[in-house]
Amino acid sequence: MPLSDDELKDAICEKAAKSPKPQLYIKDFYKCDPDAKPRKIKNVANELVREGRLMFWSSGSTTMYADPSRIQNEEKNR
Repeated sequence: MPLSDDELKDAICEKAAKSPKPQLYIKDFYKCDPDAKPRKIKNVANELVREGRLMFWSSGSTTMYADPSRIQNEEKNR
């Protein structure tokens, strides 16, 4: 049974915060709820960006998702 939107938001935020990589592809979030369709996960991730809980990060060729606090820490360490 798929997670509710709020449960999925929490799972995505937790994965973004605890992942070894600071930037994640949308496909990395598919494991947060294997029963949910990829479109739902993308919509929820984009909603988290609008809420400010995640942010887009671009490598120049692809767009990824990231926890804003982790990106700021990465930028400071460079």
